[in-house]
Amino acid sequence: MSAERFRRKLRAILSADVKGYSRLMGVDEDSTIRTLENYRQVMAGLIEQFRGRVVDAIGDNLLAEFSSAADAVQCAVEIQKELRARNSVLLASHRMEFRIGVNLGDVVEEGDRIYGDGINIAARIEALADAGGIAISGTVYDSIGDRLRLECEYSGEQAVKNITKPIRVYKVVLSPRPPEQTVATPKKRIHRSWLKTALIVSAVLVLGLAAMAIWKFYLHPSPSETKPKLPDKPSIAVLPFDNMSADPQQEYFSDGLTEDIITGLSKIPRLFVIARNSSFTYKGKAVKVQQVGRDLGVRYVLEGSVRKSGERIRITAQLIDAGTGHHLWAERYDRDLKDIFTLQDEITEQILTSMEVNLTTGQQARLWRKGTTNRKAYEKVLKAHEYYGRMTKEDNAQARQAYREAVTLDPAYAVPLVGLSYTYWMDVINGWSRAPRRSMKQAAALAQKALDLDDSLADTHVLLGNIYLMKGRYQEAMDAGEKALILEPNGADVNALLGLMLRYLGRPEEAISVLEKAIRLNPIPPAWYLYNMGDAYRLAGLHEKAIAAFKKALEQNPDHFLVKVYLAATYGETGREEEGRRVAEEVIRINPKFSVELYAKRLPYKNRDDIKQIIEGLHKAGLE
Repeated sequence: MSAERFRRKLRAILSADVKGYSRLMGVDEDSTIRTLENYRQVMAGLIEQFRGRVVDAIGDNLLAEFSSAADAVQCAVEIQKELRARNSVLLASHRMEFRIGVNLGDVVEEGDRIYGDGINIAARIEALADAGGIAISGTVYDSIGDRLRLECEYSGEQAVKNITKPIRVYKVVLSPRPPEQTVATPKKRIHRSWLKTALIVSAVLVLGLAAMAIWKFYLHPSPSETKPKLPDKPSIAVLPFDNMSADPQQEYFSDGLTEDIITGLSKIPRLFVIARNSSFTYKGKAVKVQQVGRDLGVRYVLEGSVRKSGERIRITAQLIDAGTGHHLWAERYDRDLKDIFTLQDEITEQILTSMEVNLTTGQQARLWRKGTTNRKAYEKVLKAHEYYGRMTKEDNAQARQAYREAVTLDPAYAVPLVGLSYTYWMDVINGWSRAPRRSMKQAAALAQKALDLDDSLADTHVLLGNIYLMKGRYQEAMDAGEKALILEPNGADVNALLGLMLRYLGRPEEAISVLEKAIRLNPIPPAWYLYNMGDAYRLAGLHEKAIAAFKKALEQNPDHFLVKVYLAATYGETGREEEGRRVAEEVIRINPKFSVELYAKRLPYKNRDDIKQIIEGLHKAGLE
């Protein structure tokens, strides 16, 4: 072996592969490949950040080298944290979990390639790691000592293939476990205090608020019967900012800013953010933040005020610990109105800094995105949102006009295009359009135009997903729904609409899981969450739970037509025909021209048996 061609060196080797990769490919090959490419980019970025180098990446494997064992282990921890956050927004069947092994040993370098037992041991240790976990060799454990303040569990000496001597193996603890699960180690325990340090919360004022599909069913729900528990990650509710302007008509502006904050925060996977629908139930009420924290199950509450006078604006914001009532951060900003977008960035950066929240480069790029630099266009959008949220035919028309004016002011501004597309969608689903096919076509064209301008708006993907669903393009509908969830993982409406899609696709168990998450994010859920959950229960054969969900939805709106239809069908399916007939009478009272045949033709269930089931249930309830 020539010294000129080969060089021996000591290196920390990180080896990673996907647990259950073949199964994932069997479930959905295209989606698996896209996720793998995305996750590889994330891993490569973190490896570079920790002064490492990607040596090879074949199939689902990745190999990297570091000059420092501490850097390699820190990088492995950050990779698993980031991938865990990204997996949390995917369906369980699509989650991709990597096993990571780290070893410190001699390698032989030839050009850009490396060889030797140091690599082989890393690969063998990787196979001993749990899915989503990290295993390290005894040499790595000895090298890092207590510098990283990690907690590790000793797995004993392991005999591995093609390695003569057994290897000491340790598993890095990435989350707290009960004391009785801790395995004794022959070394001093390393405690990782930063795992106990909360990645608290950030308040991110961003543009890009579009009309969420929840509004098309917006009602005034009542609080949940039981108090939700705190999530396992930093959680926040953003209360409506008070309008301190002399003109009460400026309420739309303060509400719009609040919704921008919620939308921005919802894009951060490591946070848990309560939806607008729930936090706005406190609007205009004198309430203690401790009570808000208990009601909504969050640790932190953001509140503030907006004063708009002429061309000047004053924004105050304060972040409060809902457990103690202590103020963690507060600031007041006085600026020209033309600087509103710069001001939003300043507030964001200040809170991120004070809360020590670390974002990936991709997350930062999405959060700092500017929707428009035209103040008048932005104000038109906020006003249009206000009209849209009223859910009447007349207000929908006014919203459409305001969105059009915003587009005229800034043709490159995607948000009003999304809002405009939703107004046509509203006409279709509410029966307001005299030419529903044309309205549907206009909604799709506008949404696609918005997507071409800015593909980072979750609302656009949500709307296109619904349009694809109505057209029977089921895979495209799911792709759009999952894309929206990646963009806005904390979006309660996004989760709920994905649940809606899953039930129509004949996957009720997955729909239930996703809808449960939506309701946790929106603890005071609107009726459409509940009847979607009810139908998912019905399809899963959980009829009593379905009936309970439908009845809860009717508490909000006793004349909710769709809920009555689903409830009648459920009674019919379960042989409770007398109760079914009573509900069927209500269906006819609300819509005397109701026809089971015509209604069934509009249902976008993928499985024909699901349509047949609901038809039979409605017939048994006495509907024709």
